Amino acid sequence: MRTSWRIEAKLQLRYQTTIASLAWIVAVFASATGAGETGRLLQVGPARAFKTPSAAAAVAKDGDTIEIEAGEYPGDVAVWSANRLTIRGVNGVAHLVAKGKSAQQKAIWVIRGNDTTIEHIEFSGCRVPDHNGAGIRQEGAGLVVRHCSFHDNEDGILTGANPNSDILIEYSEFHHNGHGDGLSHNLYIGRVRSFTMQFCWSHHASVGHLVKSRAETNIIRFNRLMDEQAGNSSYVIDLPNGGKSFIIGNLIQHGPHAENGVAISYAAEGAKNAVQALYVVNNTYVNERPHGSFLRVAGTPSEVRVVNNLVVGSSTVLSGSGETTNNLITTTPGFVDAAHYDYRLTSQSPALGAGIDPGVVGDFSLSPNYYYQHPLGGVACTKVRRPSVGAYPVAVDPAPR
Repeated sequence: MRTSWRIEAKLQLRYQTTIASLAWIVAVFASATGAGETGRLLQVGPARAFKTPSAAAAVAKDGDTIEIEAGEYPGDVAVWSANRLTIRGVNGVAHLVAKGKSAQQKAIWVIRGNDTTIEHIEFSGCRVPDHNGAGIRQEGAGLVVRHCSFHDNEDGILTGANPNSDILIEYSEFHHNGHGDGLSHNLYIGRVRSFTMQFCWSHHASVGHLVKSRAETNIIRFNRLMDEQAGNSSYVIDLPNGGKSFIIGNLIQHGPHAENGVAISYAAEGAKNAVQALYVVNNTYVNERPHGSFLRVAGTPSEVRVVNNLVVGSSTVLSGSGETTNNLITTTPGFVDAAHYDYRLTSQSPALGAGIDPGVVGDFSLSPNYYYQHPLGGVACTKVRRPSVGAYPVAVDPAPR
């Protein structure tokens, strides 16, 4: 029986009150300990006190905010060692172009401090002797990346292993990263505590994967992950050590030149994470190869749910152990413009209204509450009486020509 809207409203109010109380407790604690003190503002740009980001990195202290004027900073690389930094481009995007340089032969930026937030920065062109030159090499615990771009590096973002680290990446683009050896990727997250990726666009990795993560918990939702016509990536999503993983509401496409016939790979390098459970819900997958698998699961996870996915082309839904429920395989999905990768549903789509309630895992709802809006955006889902199959909840008919 469904909870009425009045009960939902009361629960939501109680939740908001609890969060507000917790926020007040945190604020009091921060005030007593000095942990919440505001740092300095360091400004970078041709007419600012610091001419380059690396000059600001050399003097940055815990809690500082660094604002970098839009424009190119060729050959400027840096190591950021302070904690709780916010580093953002202002008045547009600040573009860090490697030009043959790297910090510690690792990346354009090496982040050694904890709890770093990076916004409105573009990273390109990093290459190093071990073929793992990254836009960002994350070595501290805790990273938030928003509204950033990573392209033509050997890795877009590469993180180390840190059991206390939580990674959030949203509204960001990754493309044409990879050395071409299959060992470097658009995005490579090491064995951290959690990884969340949402409202991002990852495409055209050079032989490597569009997304790879060894995190204990993975939440990959509302993204556009595609090879398109010319891309030659391997896996679209690779979770080589398994983990508690949620793949929800993504647009996934394997182009004709993809290196691998599997789109999503789970635990292929050993089920080493403590929890082995996978939930693949309301994704749209288009396979343009002659054959392939949407999902391949190795080992014997405690639970695998594959629900409400729209699978287009010649493809097996699941290879390996798990439960598949209410997935639609079709060659006539009723997309708005499949040739241009617009996979929104028309009113004639068989996926429209064909979904079921995918349920919950603990207090985590598997029902999508957003859908991806290109480029790099998201739209909150309005409640419908019957959900659709795939990543889009409602029909959007193209305007007549």
